[in-house]
Amino acid sequence: MNDLIAFAQKAVQTRSYSDDEEKMACLLVNEMKKLQYDEAYIDSIGNVVGRIGSGKTVIHFDGHMDTVEVNDEDLWEQPPFSGNIVDGYLWGRGSVDMKSALCAAIYGAAKARDLGYLEDKTVYVTGTVCEEYCDGVNLKLLYEELKVKPDYCIICEPSGNVITLGHKGKAQIRITTHGVSAHGSAPEKGKNTVYEMAEIIQRVEKLNQSLYKEGPHGTIVLSDISCISASLNAVPSACSIYLDRRLALGESLNQVKNEMNDLIAGKDAFWEVGTLIHQSWKGKELYYEPMHDPWIIEKEHPLTQALIHAYEKVYQAEVDKFDFWDFGTNAITPVALCIPTIGFGPGEYKLAHMRNEHCSIDQINKAADIYCQLIKEI
Repeated sequence: MNDLIAFAQKAVQTRSYSDDEEKMACLLVNEMKKLQYDEAYIDSIGNVVGRIGSGKTVIHFDGHMDTVEVNDEDLWEQPPFSGNIVDGYLWGRGSVDMKSALCAAIYGAAKARDLGYLEDKTVYVTGTVCEEYCDGVNLKLLYEELKVKPDYCIICEPSGNVITLGHKGKAQIRITTHGVSAHGSAPEKGKNTVYEMAEIIQRVEKLNQSLYKEGPHGTIVLSDISCISASLNAVPSACSIYLDRRLALGESLNQVKNEMNDLIAGKDAFWEVGTLIHQSWKGKELYYEPMHDPWIIEKEHPLTQALIHAYEKVYQAEVDKFDFWDFGTNAITPVALCIPTIGFGPGEYKLAHMRNEHCSIDQINKAADIYCQLIKEI
């Protein structure tokens, strides 16, 4: 077994739920030091920063350290933190999303240095915190602390080793209705805020149906609902729902704002961005404003062409397809900064967050070789 796969096994065996990535961070820093990175440390947010080289062109590979939780451990075919290898696959939580890719990037950058590919280049590899809740905030703070703006960014999220040109946008919205509390024995004296919300919920469902079309399209889903009531014997005085709106190419946040206004029209209600606040394992508060347009990089862009050449040299085959992620990633930050950004990583992303998550060993090794070759091609 090669060193990369042994390292990926250790990464899977190291539990690192969001906001609790300290052990994973230490594992990554120690491996970077073993591979003789020029710098390897943990920043003030809790991100791992590795640097090799000191040239003019700055290339950034990013992968997040955190995973979603496991609440069904007894139902897994292989224990979720075993890191077992079965039939050519690494099993366990995070094997796909996205420890295998992060380990591959760490090894790929070191290999590029050993092969002499870093002339006039600086390569950063980062392991970032709390992506599952606050994607992009980690990189925003990291770039500010490093005082660096990379020339290129590669998001190493799982893509089945298919070059991925972008992903959908996202808007997370909270709608709140107002009511008047009253005793449950005299509901006519109050105003039931849940009833006020009921029609809005029906409008949400109709909106989702209207977004559907053949091919790529946007979606909206009600993902949470709650109400405030003085007691179980009282008319609720406030009700809130949380909406997750995904934007296909061609849709915009301005369109979403108009949709939200239509949802609450004629109701005693208001909407707001569903801001999330988390605290990283180092105590840094992360404020996440989940409002992002979709993005895509052109096939003709030099970064895309470099990745195509790298892929073809490693696989000895032409690139015959590209992908576009349905989900959001840390890419929102470099894209917002106009940094050319592209996606590529091992693992079938449909297995992310699922029971029996497992990643192809061959894809992990190939990803490391492609990351290495990409550094040469840029």
